[in-house]
Amino acid sequence: MSLVWSLFSGLAIAAGVVFFIAGSLALLRFPDPLSRLHALTKADSLGLGLIVLGLLPWAGGWLPALKLILVWLLVLLAGATATQLIAERIRRSEPPR
Repeated sequence: MSLVWSLFSGLAIAAGVVFFIAGSLALLRFPDPLSRLHALTKADSLGLGLIVLGLLPWAGGWLPALKLILVWLLVLLAGATATQLIAERIRRSEPPR
């Protein structure tokens, strides 16, 4: 693998890790549960996407690369669905204003 692809992979994976860390910090620092959910879901989705992008040159073929992309899409779908369900539960448990 060329130096350019290795550098690209390293940068994409490092950027993904930075987004995971930012999402974790948002989970700790944001004031209410809905903003925590929003920040965590967005940061984790982008972080995983960047990590998958960085791993694609190392996949070793189109089938493993397709599996990586499908896992990322499944995590996107599951994360969005779980976030919506949690947010609806939070909304219903709050007293009306």
